[in-house]
Amino acid sequence: MGISFSTWRAGGYANAAVPRRADPATLQHLGGQTMGTTWSLRFDNPRMLPLAQVQEAVDAALARVVAQMSHWEVDSDIGRFNRAPAGSRHVLAREFAQVMACALRWAAASGGAIDPTVGPLIACWGFGPDAQEDGGLPAAQVLADARARVGWQRLAFDADEGSLLQPGGIALDLSGIAKGFAVDHGVDALRALGLPDLLFEIGGELRGIGRRPGGQPWQIQVDSEPTGARRIALADMAVATSGDRWHQRAHEGRSWSHTIDPRTGEPTAHSLASVTVLHAECMQADALATVLTVLGPDEGFDFAEQHGVAALFVSRGPTASPAVRTTRAWPAPSQA
Repeated sequence: MGISFSTWRAGGYANAAVPRRADPATLQHLGGQTMGTTWSLRFDNPRMLPLAQVQEAVDAALARVVAQMSHWEVDSDIGRFNRAPAGSRHVLAREFAQVMACALRWAAASGGAIDPTVGPLIACWGFGPDAQEDGGLPAAQVLADARARVGWQRLAFDADEGSLLQPGGIALDLSGIAKGFAVDHGVDALRALGLPDLLFEIGGELRGIGRRPGGQPWQIQVDSEPTGARRIALADMAVATSGDRWHQRAHEGRSWSHTIDPRTGEPTAHSLASVTVLHAECMQADALATVLTVLGPDEGFDFAEQHGVAALFVSRGPTASPAVRTTRAWPAPSQA
């Protein structure tokens, strides 16, 4: 997916930005690999900080998130929690506790449309590090066993202490929120270097703070097929997209996406293709995009309106809902 210097296209995995001849020397670009995808940074660097120093700050912030919350890493904090014995209580790192608090907040508000204990179900349907090897449909008993291990209500999270109880058999999976948090954490690290004007992205999730050189806001393009892309300004805002375009599996004539409804144990099967959410924090945008994708085009839209969420819904095929619609909080074209 292409990115120009002035606009960044959200809703998919981003390619490296291509500078234009008119770009000032202070507007610089860095990128790298993380979490099975890429990260990319465009920033104004008037003090000309060494690029190695900026890269090191980003790499350290992202490594911290991976070490705490990557369920792909055996020795991560989340990996150790998932293997811990029943009845053990674990004091979480500050960042881990912050993500858990956010995930559980939206789990409660949405009736479990996002659930940090969904790991066993994701594995059943062929995704994640513990995916079943044959890639087929899960057997009924296997699915039933996985469902019995899922339930955010079983987590006794002490927000004041930042501790979490392992009730037994719980396998946390924060993939619906951790990438957004990593964007925020990277932005915080860059701000600590004295960089107030930047656009930071991980795997299509973005956050823009400050302004471009010259005072214009950072611009991105959000896919809204079939009506084309919409350009919006990220003025101290973040954007996250969730949908079924990028991770799919198929077996014996049935296809399904990586978005699993924790309430039913089944992949989502509605007409919603993608949801894009705008929020001041990328962690919140990421979590809400997951919630709305699970809830679907109608229940999700109502939830977004009730909670004042700026969201863009894209549906496919014959449906009672419009193919593309936005909530009242979504910026009008004149505001973009």
